[in-house]
Amino acid sequence: MAGNSQRRGRRVASKTSAPKGSGGKNKDSLAGRGRTLPADERPWHKGYSGTEKVPQRTAWKQEKERRAAAEEGRAPKIGKPGTKDTTWGRGGGRGTPTPKPARGRQQPAGRGGPRVAPGRKSNPSKDTPELLVGRNPVLEALRAQVPATALYTAQGLDPDDRINEIIRTAADRGIAILEVSRAELDRMTGGVLHQGVGLQVPPFAYEPFEDLVAAALEQPAPLLVALDGVTDPRNLGAVIRSAAAFGAQGVFVPERRAAGITATAWRTSAGAAARVPVAQVTNLTRSLKACRDAGFMVVGLDADGETDLYDLEAAVGPLVVVVGSEGRGLSRLVGQTCDLTVSIPMISEVESLNASVAAAVTLAEVARRRAAEG
Repeated sequence: MAGNSQRRGRRVASKTSAPKGSGGKNKDSLAGRGRTLPADERPWHKGYSGTEKVPQRTAWKQEKERRAAAEEGRAPKIGKPGTKDTTWGRGGGRGTPTPKPARGRQQPAGRGGPRVAPGRKSNPSKDTPELLVGRNPVLEALRAQVPATALYTAQGLDPDDRINEIIRTAADRGIAILEVSRAELDRMTGGVLHQGVGLQVPPFAYEPFEDLVAAALEQPAPLLVALDGVTDPRNLGAVIRSAAAFGAQGVFVPERRAAGITATAWRTSAGAAARVPVAQVTNLTRSLKACRDAGFMVVGLDADGETDLYDLEAAVGPLVVVVGSEGRGLSRLVGQTCDLTVSIPMISEVESLNASVAAAVTLAEVARRRAAEG
């Protein structure tokens, strides 16, 4: 027998070096992908707690975990959707890379916008229509002749006077009325309480700031509300509702790092956003100075304000009430621009009020003073 050619277990392949580590051939594909997202920011994870729409698959995972936890008598290990701001660009700071679409995957027709890698949300288009939900907001929007493209109603909907008026008004305006299953409407609204009705509306039409100020000055008692960095659309909607209730002629907000009029703000305002003009401004400080030049007194709400709300004699004249953000209150430059800062007296040890509640209390006191003067 020649050599060892017939032995078992002989090597038949040439020796090669071990594969390289550090990511191997997939290392370069990670370049430019940004930071690895935590579980509560991943829309596909059951721990997702973001403010964006919860995917159907994620909602199913969370429901499955709830059932399992209930059977085992423990707390479910899931996120709390809506508690963490995951809107692209907020909190990301400067230099945040632009997300890239996922390779080899196309966006399904009819959904709008490019498909992107999970968790790396692209900038939403300003031309994307909103779905306004809730019977009062939808009815108020139709009454105010807000442009709309479609009305969605849930199958088996129990009609009342509001639903009848909604359907009648939509039909008179030639708006398409589409009946869908309640499950489909739940999917379209991301699980938001819709009361069986949704109105598809185009992006909100903001009022030019100059027109807002001019229209307010034409009133016997000019009153405007400015929001400094309020990022929760529910707070924005509540402030707009209070502004409508207590006679303010308009609200203006910054374009950046602040909430805009979304379907959530529409719903919280209970339709008041259809009656109260809202403007977006590039620079809030500059806009407040313009109000001062036009004859307004600019008053900022601050827990350590120099003037008590109940001693605010300027309430009877042209007034701009500035409401600070939910956490930090008024920014430094805005606070310096105000003619004076006002505090709301409280008898308990609570440090401060929610932004929308503070606005409501202040506007109510302004309305009371003006009624007493009139």
